[in-house]
Amino acid sequence: MYAIIDFKGQQFKVQKNDVLKIPYFDGQEIGAEFDINEILILGGDKRAKIGKPYVKKAKVLAEILSHGKDKKIIVFKKKRRKGYSRKQGHRQQYTEIKIKDIIQGE
Repeated sequence: MYAIIDFKGQQFKVQKNDVLKIPYFDGQEIGAEFDINEILILGGDKRAKIGKPYVKKAKVLAEILSHGKDKKIIVFKKKRRKGYSRKQGHRQQYTEIKIKDIIQGE
């Protein structure tokens, strides 16, 4: 069984025991469990349930494994012949989660 979830504006395809990097989930401690209720599609052996926009009474149980930062990316802007150049670095924060279970709705 799989589910396509909507989390903070991004969509992820998840199955039981998957480990994901999602956008930083603020205010949660490592080891805490939480529910994700925004399930777009539930797929199984026979047919998929498609939500309008979400599947009713379905949820995904997840556990927080760690918080961290991705690799640094460099943002470089330049305008030729104007003497303008700008260099900036950025490291995106993320939360690593493990999918414990997928609970079907109706």
